[in-house]
Amino acid sequence: MATTSAKHRLQSVELDEDTLAAASRDQEQERQIAIFDLLEENLFVPEGAETGPYDLKMGLVENRLVLDVRGPGYERRHILSLSPFRSLIKDYFLICESYYQAIRNSTPAQIEALDMGRRGLHNEASELLRTRLAGKIETNLDTARRLFTLICSLHWRG
Repeated sequence: MATTSAKHRLQSVELDEDTLAAASRDQEQERQIAIFDLLEENLFVPEGAETGPYDLKMGLVENRLVLDVRGPGYERRHILSLSPFRSLIKDYFLICESYYQAIRNSTPAQIEALDMGRRGLHNEASELLRTRLAGKIETNLDTARRLFTLICSLHWRG
């Protein structure tokens, strides 16, 4: 793996408009926050790349995640099966839907309980993403969390 430095980071993230799912207001806000936070701080080290920064385009092709990565002297497409993520994505959607509803009409304790469950699923999926990217792209947990949010945004149905 290349030496990590401040240059091994994403400078832009684009979601493929052809595969981007319709989103509710809450989901769109999560997507925008994930991209903003990702660009503010991230660790992204593609295998074989000497230096960044990198541009990332994410999309879906035949129910596989496609990551097109470009940087100085580096251009590669990584394709990951989403099969290992299916149940996590489904559970994440269900808990997010409950969380959004709770924000509008539940007690703080109920909201906190749902948020803890949501964060737990998010962390589990993020660790799975890091494992699936091993040997292709190195990330830290925060970067993987934000990328998982964007993977979900490609699946959301408003």
